[in-house]
Amino acid sequence: MRFSEILHLVWMNITENKTKVLLTSLGVIVGAATIVLVIAIGHGGEVDVQEQFKTLNVGAIQVSVSTSADMADAIAGGMPAGMPGEAAGGNNTTRQQGGFPSGGFPGGGTSWAQAGGRAATAQKGVTLTTTDVDDITSLVPDVTSASIITSGTGAVLTDDLDAETDETIVGCLPEYQSISNLELLTGDFITQDDQDGKSKVAVVGYNLAKTLFGGAYAAEGGVMTIEGKTYDVVGVLASMGTVSSGISPDDSIYLPYSTAQKFVLGSTATPTITAIASDVTQVSAVMANIKTVLTENYPKGQFTLTDAGSEMEAATTSANTLSMLLIAVAIIVFIVGGIGIMNVLFVSVQERTQEIGILKALGCNKREILLEFLAEANMIGTFGGIVGVAAGFALVPVLRMTGMTVEPLAIGGVLALVFAIVTGTVFGFYPAYKAAQLTPIEALSQE
Repeated sequence: MRFSEILHLVWMNITENKTKVLLTSLGVIVGAATIVLVIAIGHGGEVDVQEQFKTLNVGAIQVSVSTSADMADAIAGGMPAGMPGEAAGGNNTTRQQGGFPSGGFPGGGTSWAQAGGRAATAQKGVTLTTTDVDDITSLVPDVTSASIITSGTGAVLTDDLDAETDETIVGCLPEYQSISNLELLTGDFITQDDQDGKSKVAVVGYNLAKTLFGGAYAAEGGVMTIEGKTYDVVGVLASMGTVSSGISPDDSIYLPYSTAQKFVLGSTATPTITAIASDVTQVSAVMANIKTVLTENYPKGQFTLTDAGSEMEAATTSANTLSMLLIAVAIIVFIVGGIGIMNVLFVSVQERTQEIGILKALGCNKREILLEFLAEANMIGTFGGIVGVAAGFALVPVLRMTGMTVEPLAIGGVLALVFAIVTGTVFGFYPAYKAAQLTPIEALSQE
């Protein structure tokens, strides 16, 4: 019997039992759809991590004064507070709301404890300054740049607003732009002259510019009041999107650090320092050296150091772990679907023993019988794979409605289809082999 005749016979058997084929392939359909969605969710997680950390340099290191909460946790855990080991990816309890890993470390703002946790107070008498920044850049090898950052909220008013609104205010040095990968839509960023002269100039985030001035481009050259003092808008940032801490450069106002410290935030804010290591392989050494410099400046001070690379690696690892777990679930679904195919084909062999006997009596050999049943299993798997892939891609918009980042890939559909075909072929082989082993007399004698 020619192979085309075998395929025609298989097609007849499948079309005459549409319901049975659909139910048989249901497990494969679910498995294929799961594979598509798993890969889409996994890739979406990677994209999400990249999006959240896009304002960070891999060699970025944040330095903050350890809080009383940090020290209490460290003592409870039997480890001195502010040890460099914490910074290298350990359990760091302090996260400034405007700081790492938010939009380029607008650090020093409201702590997590003020958002609902227990109170955390910086060590009395220890406050980071621009002098510490100078010491770090001049004394620590492999540090390319550094900036002190402080953040908080201030009452803002423009001619386009009916009343003052509280907005995020970030005080920083000119180096902050390159440290945080901030792009300007129009205008200029803060300059050293602005910092030295405590100039009342501001750079506004993209979304906030539209809110305060009615348009991003309209904001440049505009005037706003912050805490009752007038500031000139010298630049507007390009849209950056949401970052990991929920505070985006799009919704912040950037002032020279000296200006923010004197006129807006005063002594209420806790500054942090962000330094950039020139070599990512030397981050640990740079962190240790920074800690040494600060300890010399503040012998009784305790400091917490965290690096962007460890945070990014941890986030990526978590996303990959989730993907692997979901892939394991998809494989289990495929196995269940394959067992279903095998069981149905076993029943089909029992039902069609006389058909097998007639085919063998007409001259069909074992190979041709094996091909027939194997092709049938293969078609069921292929059908389930095609439907499952289509269903998987169709469900992507539904998952996006939940707020999840889902980025489907063509390779996901290919892998799902391959898995489906392999599942049908592997689990269909044994029933097909059993059918091929039947002798004509044995097959014809069964009812």
